[in-house]
Amino acid sequence: MSDCKTTVMLVDDHPLLRKGLRQLLAFEAEFEVVAEAGSGAEALTTAPELDPDLIILDLNMQGMDGLETLKRLRDEGVTSRIVMLTVSDSNEDVIKAIGLGADGYLLKDSDPDELLEQIKKAASGKMVLSDAVNAALATAIRRPAEKPAADINSLTNREYEILSLIAKGQSNKLIARELDISDGTVKVHVKHLLKKLNLRSRVEAAVWMVNHQGRQGS
Repeated sequence: MSDCKTTVMLVDDHPLLRKGLRQLLAFEAEFEVVAEAGSGAEALTTAPELDPDLIILDLNMQGMDGLETLKRLRDEGVTSRIVMLTVSDSNEDVIKAIGLGADGYLLKDSDPDELLEQIKKAASGKMVLSDAVNAALATAIRRPAEKPAADINSLTNREYEILSLIAKGQSNKLIARELDISDGTVKVHVKHLLKKLNLRSRVEAAVWMVNHQGRQGS
């Protein structure tokens, strides 16, 4: 499989911030900013069509805010990794974002070098959180939302294989390389397995799989 760039979409209602992020990402050859959106509505039009690897999404936007945008993107079946970038370190916002399917939560006042490193980690398949919001996530884990029971037997062998690799923190590109299939095929399988298991993000899928394996081993 050929190494290709991580495609990124920036969603923020401040043009200057989008420009700054674009310039920051330009320092790394692995990233390619393929789209910008100045509103949630614009993101909902563009993201399903482009299917970027990573979406960096502002929380506090005029009109449709970041949480509503996130919810609707996941409802539309967008499986891109979505990282919230915000000034808010409110526990409530963090827990809501993770519950709605965010793959990370970073603060805009982070050091630029640190922010870039976190974005690189997100692109590689890891969950990313600014230090200030780790406590909020710990709270969410201690009080997980109830989910309808999911049936592992509803998955095809290939979907189960991909879910196992997601649980190991592998990105779509690494999964595609390991299974010798295209990135696009991996994205389709991820979309299907999330729907079957009634999960909203890769993070939830990874946690669900680890818990499932734990129950099997006990």
